[in-house]
Parts: sequence; C-alpha cells; structure tokens
Amino acid sequence: MTTTFITALSTDTPSTGTPAEPLHVDVLTDRCAGCQECVVRCPTGALTLEPGSWTAVADDARCVGCRQCVRTCPFAAITVSGPMLAGERVATGVHSPPSLLGDLGETRVGLLGGADALAEANRCLSCPDPTCVRGCPAHNDIPAFIAAVRDADLALAHRIIRRTSFLPDVCSRVCDQALQCEGACTWSLAGGTPVAIGALERYIADAAPLPPLEAEGDTGADMAVVVVGSGPAGAGAAFELVRSGASVTVLEARDRPGGLLDWGIPAFTLPADVARRPWEDLLAAGVELHCGVEVTAADIDELLGCYDAVILAHGAGLPLRLPIPGADLDGVCDATQFLQDAQAALQRGEPSQLLPSPEGDGEPPTVLVVGAGNTAMDVARLARRLGARAICVDWLDRRFAPVRPDELAEAADEGVDIRFLTTVQRLEGDDGRVTTAVFDETAQSDAGSKPKTVRRAAQREAVDLVVMAMGYRADPALSGQPPVARRATGLPSRRVQASGLLAAGAPAFARHQPIGQLVLGRATAETIAGLGIRDRLFVAGDALVGPSTVVEAMAQGRRAARAAVERRVHRPDRVPSGVEPRVLVAWESRGGHTEAVGRELAEALGRRHAQVRTLPLRDVTLTDLAAADLVVLGTWVEGFVVAGVRPARATTAWLRQLPGLGATRFALYCTYAVDPKGALDRLRQDVEAKGATVVAEATFGRHRRRGDVEIFTDRLLGGLGSGGGVANPAVGGQALGSVVGSRPISAAS
Repeated sequence: MTTTFITALSTDTPSTGTPAEPLHVDVLTDRCAGCQECVVRCPTGALTLEPGSWTAVADDARCVGCRQCVRTCPFAAITVSGPMLAGERVATGVHSPPSLLGDLGETRVGLLGGADALAEANRCLSCPDPTCVRGCPAHNDIPAFIAAVRDADLALAHRIIRRTSFLPDVCSRVCDQALQCEGACTWSLAGGTPVAIGALERYIADAAPLPPLEAEGDTGADMAVVVVGSGPAGAGAAFELVRSGASVTVLEARDRPGGLLDWGIPAFTLPADVARRPWEDLLAAGVELHCGVEVTAADIDELLGCYDAVILAHGAGLPLRLPIPGADLDGVCDATQFLQDAQAALQRGEPSQLLPSPEGDGEPPTVLVVGAGNTAMDVARLARRLGARAICVDWLDRRFAPVRPDELAEAADEGVDIRFLTTVQRLEGDDGRVTTAVFDETAQSDAGSKPKTVRRAAQREAVDLVVMAMGYRADPALSGQPPVARRATGLPSRRVQASGLLAAGAPAFARHQPIGQLVLGRATAETIAGLGIRDRLFVAGDALVGPSTVVEAMAQGRRAARAAVERRVHRPDRVPSGVEPRVLVAWESRGGHTEAVGRELAEALGRRHAQVRTLPLRDVTLTDLAAADLVVLGTWVEGFVVAGVRPARATTAWLRQLPGLGATRFALYCTYAVDPKGALDRLRQDVEAKGATVVAEATFGRHRRRGDVEIFTDRLLGGLGSGGGVANPAVGGQALGSVVGSRPISAAS
C-alpha cells in the first residue's frame, strides 16, 4: 500500500521567509466613525483607537493579513494590501492499496501525529468572533478545542467537543468541511486556505478515547421520549435526551441502528467500528432501542399517547430514479440496494457474487452509475472493489456538481470513468435484462440553470448493471408535510451581518458557494426543528429538510430534543406542577395603545410566575418563537368600520413570511377605537394557517374595563395547560403492537 500526500491549493504565504510584498493596513480616516468593530475583532491586536481623532490606527508589524477588519468595517474604511501570513496547511494523505479488489480499508489518512496537529493548530488565529463556529452546523467551539490541541490536552478537547457534538469521529471523516466550518474560517473568507478543522477534529477523536455518555442534568428526568429513526438525527436527539436525564426509546425500521452511517457510507470512507461507536455509547447510556419496527402515520397518535414527546428522525430513504425507457429492466437498481449488497459481499469475501460473470473475452463487467454526487462516487468505488469497470454520468457541469473534490479525485485515481454533461436517454435490454445505455450530451451555463440536451444519442455503451445514484427524498407521509427549505427569511441578525460572513461572498475554498447564505439557511432549518409540527411532535434531519449532511441532521436532532426538554412537554394526563411557562409578548403598535396592553399583560403574567419577554413584533425572530411556550400576539385594527377593518398590515406581513408553526401556541389580542368587527377572526385565521394553535383571544377598546387584562391572563394560562397537576414517573408506555413484548437491543448485544 502506498500513501499519497495532498494539500489543498493555497494562496497563503508561509510564515517563514520574506514575503514578496509587505503587509500594509490603510485606514481612511474620513470614513472611520470610531465604532471599534475592527479593534475588537482583530485577532493580533494590530488595530487600536486613537483617542485624539477617535479613529482606528494600524500597526503593520502585528498584522497577519486575515482581512477581518476589511470584512467587518461597516463604513468600508479599511483596506489591506500584501500577503496572508497563514503558513502552509499541513498535508494529509490518501492510501492507495496495490489492488482495489475486495479492499475496504480506510483510504483517507488523517494528521500523522502530534507534531502535525500542533503545526496545523498554530495556524488558527483564535478569532474573537470565530466565523468557523457559525459555519459549523453543530456550532462546535472550534477555537477552544484547537487551543486544547496546542496545549496537548486532548481530554479537554474531547470535553469541549462533547458539549455540542456526539459524532466527532464520524463528522470529521464525512463532513463537507469546505461548505461548513472550513469555508467559514477567516483564512478562507480572505481568499486563502483555511485551518484543517476537520483533520484536527479527527486527530482528537482518534488519538484519545471518547468520554462516556452520561447525564449532565435532570431537566428531562421526568420525561419519556420516543425517537423514530436511528440515523444521525435520531442519534443526535437521543444524545441530547440522555444528557438531560430523560428516558429514551428509539424505534428503527431496519435490523440494525445507524441509518445512513450503517448502510450508506462505505467502510473505506467510514470504518465500521467508527460507524458503530455512537450506538454502542447510546446503548451503554441506557437508551432503549427496538429494531425492525416500522412506524407509519397512523401510529403517531398512539405514540403521542404513550410518550411525552415524539421526534421523527426517519431520514430520506426513498431513492430517486431517472424516468427513462428501460428503467424497469432487470439489472437496474438503486444506490441503497447496491451499497448494502456490495458491502455485504465484500465483507463475506465474495465480491464476484454480486455482478454478472464476464462473457467471451473475459473483460470485467461494466457498472453504469447514474449521478456524480458523493453517493455516486461511493457506488462507483465499491464497484471497482468488486472488480468491475465503473462509469459515472451526470448531466451537470463539473463546476456545479454537488460532490466533494476529494471524493471526485479519489474516484478518478481508482479508475472510475467520470463523465459530466452527459445524461442517459434510454436503456436497452435483451431477454428483459439491461445490456446497453444510450447517452445524450448536455450543456449548462450556470449553477442556477437546468442543463439542456444539445445532442441526442451521442454515445452507446454496453453495460451489465445500472445503479441509480441521483440522491434520495424523504417520505412526507409520516410527518405529513413537505421538506422545509433551508432558506433564511427577512433581514439577518446584526451579529451575522457584523461577523463578515455575508461580506465575504463566495470564497474559492468553498467552491464559490455563498457561505454566509448557507449558514443562514442551516440556522433557519435548525430553528424550525425546535418549533415542532404539532403539539409534542417534532421533526429533524432529512425528514425535515430533505437530504442533508450528517452534521446538519445531528444538530437538528439535538435542537428538537432540546426544545422538547426546555418546554417540559408532557402527556395531558401528567402535566407537571411548578413549571414556569415561558411567554413571549409581542405587539405591532402604532399609537402606543397596543404596546401598553402588552406590557400590562406581561406584568400580569409575571405575577402568575411566568417567565416573560416583551418585544416589538418587528424584532421577533424564529429563535424567539422557538424559545416560547406561548406567544401573546397583539395588533391594532386598521381600516374603516364601513369599508372594512382588518389586523394591521405589518402584522399580516410578519405572519406571512413565517414557516409552519405547528407546535407553537398563540394567544391573540387586538386594540381598537370604534369596532374591531372581524379583525380578530382574520388574525386567528392567519395564525392557524401556519399550523399554530390559538388558546385564547380578546379585544381591548380604548376605554377597557378594570380587570379585563387579568381575565384574559387567566384564560391564556388555562389554555397553556399550566393549571397544575401532578407529574407521574416517566415510564413511557410501550406503543405499537410490534414493540410490545419485544426485547430491546442492549449494549451487550
């Protein structure tokens, strides 16, 4: 076996030697407002404030050229010329076995030891506002765990990662870091090569044992929660629930846990012992796992009757197939089936059993893989290990293909024939079995446009097996809703704008993807995972957004579980006593009357031991909604009694831009001068159109009676279900006939 070392292309200048061009920071004093954004964000102390002129002053000798000041200055008052003094990224390698046939050994080599890890850790600037943390869907404290590597304290590094991630050994191997943490690294945003965050995370996970999973609190100790699905989202949810002290049951349709990690990623990328480790830890921590249990939409109400919360994390398991003539021939299968069968054949040592035997001249069989994403590369590389010739075709331009460059390079190095701008027109067969593929050529002008066929029947290829590997989709039947778009709505928060992520545009290292917009979209999806789709019913991972990355799914599973625990959701027959509801009072107020009522309500709720926040409606975000057990929404009435009245247009517009709010409870009020007529009814219809539940509503005139606010407070707290009751021990009834009496999988098994 040989090892090839690879380093990402870099425009950085090494820290040793003399740069060809000196670094220089130029502050345009006529633009500088003295806001000190650059001063507080500079990681090297190269910028200070001149008290006389109240403008920034730069020390070129301290500058390393990271350009954070340029990206974060709100007045474009700073320019930096010269190189980035980042140092060269430490090379990692790829193992190339002498023969691929039957080999499932891990191909990617991590950092080779402590010296390499220290050298790479020293490239990190420990930024005051680390954009890499925003880029990581799990929001790992990356500067902190890198600092622990610098201090040779891997136990501390593990503890830091464990706060936010349950899958560091997995994610460090399979994450597309270029579009996540590394794409958001300050060196990447400046146009250079980022710190190898993924390689450092893998070094930590591999060099020292992961700590055992234990409860870290008792906030969920009286809760019983069932998780449907055991993939990354389900594992993330179970991880968060165990840490809260909750009782956790997981139902998995397949005969083994792990989901995608078990069947969808070959061992040469994700070794089997690494893929198994999360569930070994969860079982050891007391999670109850039932495999071979398929949950349908008809079972949801039964589960909700037996458990305090249900988290749907069943993944996107429906493969996409190209609707072409011949797609129903024998010898045409989907990626899921091939990946499972191929790995099983290789593990048995029988690679030749899966493919048709060569005929005539003894040439190896040809496997055609339709698609050129990461899954397609896995299929093609497995086909090569089975002894086949592998061809991948995709109608996209190579520039826009959703595939990791290292996956593409490794597949090509292993002999996979990859053809972009090519699509399958039809498949032909003999005696009902596929024998030939007919291709068309395509063209694509940009990433946002659909490829078009430019020449028909350009090529014919004899094939023995065709694998559809164009991706997957989630089955909406279980959750009852289509996938949620990972798209930010409204203005981004001031924190995100000030971080410089949006100003950086589309870095080259991130394959020219808009890294800031990707961050915002992922954050929106994670927040929606915490909102839920019905009372006590949450959805996370691929089931929520469609096919996504492992770390995104894990983060959404954690968010859904955390929301269930923070809301202290319980079955109606066991509502806990002594829990202070979290209430958000928000208003759209033009003349001040609606705000005044809102503040009176907030005071009344506070006297009833509620945790209350108040905000103008324009400042309310999805995160605020997800953190509330009850949203009290107030609006004024506009229009004329004769011509028609309605809720304020600003209120309607705010509601319209929200996603589904299925598990959110609202109390509504409106203020009026003459007659509200049907304004409150319209407001309720708008809220219910988003799937939310309205528990109370009221109207308040300018001359309201004493006690009206107190009466409304009683009604909305009653609708919230905070009227007391005694919590029973969380035993979690056994739902579904297929689970009753079955033996759960244990850590020992």
